[in-house]
Amino acid sequence: MKKVSVFVGSAHKKNTHEAVTQFVNHLQADGAVDCEIVTLSDYKLETCRGCRVCFSKGEEFCPLKDDRDVLFEKIAQSDGVVFASPNYTWHISGMMKVFLDRLGAACHRPRYFGKTFTSIVTQGIGRGNEIVKYFDFLATILGFNTVKGVCLTALDPRTEKDQQRIDRSLEKLSKRFLKKLTASPFPSPSMFMLMGFRMGRSSMKELLDESSKDYRYYAEKGWFDSEYYYPTHLNPIKKTLGNMFDKMAPTLRRLIA
Repeated sequence: MKKVSVFVGSAHKKNTHEAVTQFVNHLQADGAVDCEIVTLSDYKLETCRGCRVCFSKGEEFCPLKDDRDVLFEKIAQSDGVVFASPNYTWHISGMMKVFLDRLGAACHRPRYFGKTFTSIVTQGIGRGNEIVKYFDFLATILGFNTVKGVCLTALDPRTEKDQQRIDRSLEKLSKRFLKKLTASPFPSPSMFMLMGFRMGRSSMKELLDESSKDYRYYAEKGWFDSEYYYPTHLNPIKKTLGNMFDKMAPTLRRLIA
């Protein structure tokens, strides 16, 4: 049975929670899935201070003592993860942003490979699709196999037409998510992800050393010598471009500087 955790960035248990519950019901009706809805406001999460200790030394040295690790462990123990948030002032809710900021070190040291991700955004007016793009981009950087999320738009009280449209969107999302959840967990990387990995690790190998947590993490994973984050098939074109990306990293860094 697959384990799915849905992280909800709303304390107001109305539209976003209702959408998440509906999504979960669809998942459980279509497959053997154990779901947990995690309401972030039920946990103590402090605001990141930007001290960068998690970058240089490791997450265990973070000066903030709260429920961060409890939430991170829920992600680690899940096969699938969903981030859900209302659209507040054209972006994610404050509590969701606080949660995601605490994942900063994992953006440097990605770790959620083999896990499936999607997102749900609820709103009354607009720009929620930009939030979906933000969620999905972040998840890809973290290592997830990302299924494009949905933005659900409706004013209160909802019309019957609005509700029907939302119902269809959530049902389709659940089917796409379940298909990815039960597919091969380690697909061949996109060109974007391959480029990011090869250029990033080449720069890291040149600029950092054993004193850096990022460097040690990559070395321990064997990523300085691997073709990608995990064993996968690269066709001849990707193999050639991968080698090119390795060589381009120093030149591109000098151009940017």
